[in-house]
Amino acid sequence: MWSDGIPPHFDGRRFYNPGVAPPHGWRDILRWKLHSRAEPSPRFIDDVTPSVPPRRVEGHAVRVTFVNHSTVLLQAGGLNLLTDPIWSERAGPYAWLGPRRRRAPGVSLADLPPLDAVLISHNHYDHLDLATVRQLFRQQAAHYIVPRGVASWMRLQSIRQICELDWGEAVDLPGVRVHAVPALHFSARTPFDRNRALWCGYLLEMPGGKLYFAGDTAFGPHFAWIRRRFGPLRLALLPIGAYAPRSIMAPVHVSPEESLEAHRILGARTSIAIHHGTFRLTDETLDAPRQRLAEIAPAGFLTLNNGEALEVS
Repeated sequence: MWSDGIPPHFDGRRFYNPGVAPPHGWRDILRWKLHSRAEPSPRFIDDVTPSVPPRRVEGHAVRVTFVNHSTVLLQAGGLNLLTDPIWSERAGPYAWLGPRRRRAPGVSLADLPPLDAVLISHNHYDHLDLATVRQLFRQQAAHYIVPRGVASWMRLQSIRQICELDWGEAVDLPGVRVHAVPALHFSARTPFDRNRALWCGYLLEMPGGKLYFAGDTAFGPHFAWIRRRFGPLRLALLPIGAYAPRSIMAPVHVSPEESLEAHRILGARTSIAIHHGTFRLTDETLDAPRQRLAEIAPAGFLTLNNGEALEVS
């Protein structure tokens, strides 16, 4: 299916993951939540040392700052790009509802450098946080790159400078071409809008090489498609958390073992783990994804602390 290009993934009303079983529905999620036995995890871990990124990184150097969860600041070629920003205390529709933050962000909003683009992978609350996006829009003049179906919602929130992409589409900004690439996941902000918007990853073509932000995804043939389409990568940002129990999470989130296999398939020179260590979303303990990856990963697949920065070779 994927050898001929991107397969159909929209039925005229809703988006879907081509060629795989659909994610579990609300009834399955509710049944899991009512009967799950989550592993114990600290309510809050006070171990974050905030950092202040430079305003710009010029030339072919690539600097990665792991802010928290799936929020990463990418600095390369004089550009500043931010992924799936969340600074709120909860990942939910209201300030009092949703998974609570267990670690502080590693960079304060006030210390962010001038942003050129903000990349949104999908509309779940831990990846598209309204309070954070509103604050960024007030203090930054960035472009917002979003998947198909998300732009109309953002315009209702008075967010502007939005570019909406389907899988396989791209937009050119000064110094970077941003491709929306497939992911296997789902979308929803309410019980009534499931899969009305798309989900995606992003492939960034820059003078210093190709960078990949996976967003949220299950394991699937799209990793091999990305490798065939774009060749080996200088950097991949790959999720490792929110994977247990596999009976519920396998259709939407990779495990650390699957993320490592994606790293190998993609031919990434360096991979950095995301989607871990800040919000407790599923049954595994907060730092179990990081601990498991440390047991199995080669030297080229790294985890960073909130606020930690790395210059990628």
